[in-house]
Amino acid sequence: MTTRILFIGEGSSDNGLVRHVESIAARKGLDASITVPDFGLLRPPPGHSVRDKLRAARKLHGTYDLVVVQRDADRGPAQDRRDEIAEAVHAEWPDLQHVAVVPVRMLEAWLLLDEACLRQVAENPRGRVRLDLPKGTAAETVADPKQLLKDSLAQASEYKGRRLVQFQKRFSQHRLRMLELLDPEGPVAGLPSWQHFIKDLNEAFESLSQ
Repeated sequence: MTTRILFIGEGSSDNGLVRHVESIAARKGLDASITVPDFGLLRPPPGHSVRDKLRAARKLHGTYDLVVVQRDADRGPAQDRRDEIAEAVHAEWPDLQHVAVVPVRMLEAWLLLDEACLRQVAENPRGRVRLDLPKGTAAETVADPKQLLKDSLAQASEYKGRRLVQFQKRFSQHRLRMLELLDPEGPVAGLPSWQHFIKDLNEAFESLSQ
């Protein structure tokens, strides 16, 4: 039997998480079918809240066994986001099981830990320029991890002038690719926010397979 999963992220470049959801499902012996709604096709588009997106997804598509919702913690406690997601699912889709994915502070913090992946996506895997990337949980204390990731990709590329400008315009694509390539057993595995995501997803899949 196919396990039907709905994935809702904050933006399209968060869709790289789908690969990891699929991988964990496969390890649990589940045949997973994951739907990622393109809310940009709706007119008018839904709001940015989890409730708005759940309401729109319910109108767009059929039934699901599980919804995976990604929201950055930003500057507040991660538990506040988990509570927000739980309340939204209960209000809009009360019978649907859910998993909250809450990076601290932003998802980019996870990506800053994988230097080899960053250099590969920067199109200069053998580059030797020094990158002052955080280590371990320090990544979750960076004030603006998105900007640091942008700057680090540009630095690692070693591009100059117009070529650098064109490279930087593709940041969303680079972020998506980095998330797809992220080694789930690499440095990110040491972060509590990643551990929480993996634990919750495993437990959800175990529940669905019973």
